[in-house]
Amino acid sequence: MVTPKFLQAKGTFHADIKARVNQYFLDRKKASTGNIWLLSKAIFFCASYVFLYIHLVFFTPALWLAIPECLLMAVFTSAIGFNVMHDGNHGSFSKYKVVNKIAGFSLNFLGASAIMWHIKHNIIHHTYTNIEGVDDDIEAGPFLRFTEGKKKLKIHKFQHIYFWFLYSLLHILWIFVTDFKKYFSKKIGNVPIRKMTIQEHIAFWTAKTLYLFMVVALPIYLLGFVTWLTGFLIISMVTGFLISIVFQLAHTVEHTEFPLPSEVTGKIENEWAIHQVATTANFATDNKLISWLVGGLNFQIEHHLFPKISHVHYPAISKIIKQACIEHGIKYHEFSKMRQAIVSHYLYMRRLGQPA
Repeated sequence: MVTPKFLQAKGTFHADIKARVNQYFLDRKKASTGNIWLLSKAIFFCASYVFLYIHLVFFTPALWLAIPECLLMAVFTSAIGFNVMHDGNHGSFSKYKVVNKIAGFSLNFLGASAIMWHIKHNIIHHTYTNIEGVDDDIEAGPFLRFTEGKKKLKIHKFQHIYFWFLYSLLHILWIFVTDFKKYFSKKIGNVPIRKMTIQEHIAFWTAKTLYLFMVVALPIYLLGFVTWLTGFLIISMVTGFLISIVFQLAHTVEHTEFPLPSEVTGKIENEWAIHQVATTANFATDNKLISWLVGGLNFQIEHHLFPKISHVHYPAISKIIKQACIEHGIKYHEFSKMRQAIVSHYLYMRRLGQPA
């Protein structure tokens, strides 16, 4: 498959925001990577996850305590993905490469492949955001229709009703289906992936084997199948829903764009930086608790423009980018509340499912 190209920047938007953001860090003599607060948060989330795992598997709490602990473990699983793995895979968690590597590989302990995620997310999604046929994040099989170009089926009329449940299956499918599909097909969606090294093959299978032992085999042996299945479904389905809803609010809402390459030139009729702003939306950026839990993924515009800057800096640089968008006449999509973004996503999914 030939991936689309972007127009060469004719304006000054991208250069302008890069200069302003660089100046921000120079003036304050700050590193653009994570800081002590991010490290503290990472330790808290990871330690909490390990504590809950040990307590649930080895101490078998009563049902009244086990269910809340499973719910909490789902929150911490998502939080590690949002805050630790995500920054680590982008190389923004720390100024030290080895620390970023460790943070990025935390995804393996949550059941998914860090190698596949890096190719799918960093390379494909961040380059070709919301481009149908390339961005695998907007390809969700036959049951969900995220773009106008996807064939409309009768079942899509009800997708705004059932997508809530399907989102909860993301983590389970990611662990047991989609990672393996990408591995064996050597493609992510329609995009071929590069040849993996021997070390990457070993890392892929080692991570999967360890996860299956720690999260499936050992708990079944110690707790029994029914008890394990109940806990596993609660943790995985809540995790899947949290991950899905946070990422969907960033791109599949009203007003975000889904551009296609020109049939004549094969190019996206915009420069890359403007394309990122047009296809992305922020939400609840004044809510410190949400920002803390989702690792700044509610600042998606800033993240897509500066993926190598840690999310701890997004509240500050968002003011710079928003002002630059105003000056350059570029629409900056933002929902002041998370519930507004959820409603917008619901309305978007309902519209995409209705008969013409």
